[in-house]
Amino acid sequence: MDAVTTKDMMAHVAQKMVASEPVLTKYDQAIGDGDHGIGMERGFKAVAELLASDYQPEDVSKLLLKIGSTMMATMGGASGAIFGTLFRSGAKSIKGAQELDAQTLAAFLAGGLQGVYDRGGAKPGDKTMIDALVAAVEVSETLEGDLAEHLPSIADAAALGVEATKQMIATTGKAKTLGERSLGHPDPGAMSMAFILQFMCEFATEQVAA
Repeated sequence: MDAVTTKDMMAHVAQKMVASEPVLTKYDQAIGDGDHGIGMERGFKAVAELLASDYQPEDVSKLLLKIGSTMMATMGGASGAIFGTLFRSGAKSIKGAQELDAQTLAAFLAGGLQGVYDRGGAKPGDKTMIDALVAAVEVSETLEGDLAEHLPSIADAAALGVEATKQMIATTGKAKTLGERSLGHPDPGAMSMAFILQFMCEFATEQVAA
């Protein structure tokens, strides 16, 4: 997938993430401030505007770096820092990449995960977006080759990571104050991470079908 097609894919992701605001808000109201969905909507609206403009990325890495910078500048709060860092750190780890294939995505996700680790203090099991991201990284690192072929496995792994957060007690953020009352609820940040990969998968597999 070249930079232009990756731009189209991320435009699809941005549109679907904006539309996901109500469900993200609903789940964040259960265990957080209720503003996660609004923050993601704000960030991805800005990304959608960027990608609808005449911006032409030089390569895949610079495209994803620009997306991360846009999110960081517009979202604010912890989510802006975390998801902006995911994209920026991931992009830096695939510097110069002209194509997005399964191996490049694996490197992007692993680099993004390391950036998030360095930025925050959360670890797997803390009921954060890291739980979905780690699951995706672990599967992605076993795959190589065609992106459309392997994205379903990566997206499914992230979704299972979200499911696993229901059995975790939050140790960071607003949800930390709930203690065991956070049990049974999925983490909204993990949901956002899984949604991003799900929507990437939708676009990639529809491209193949077309």
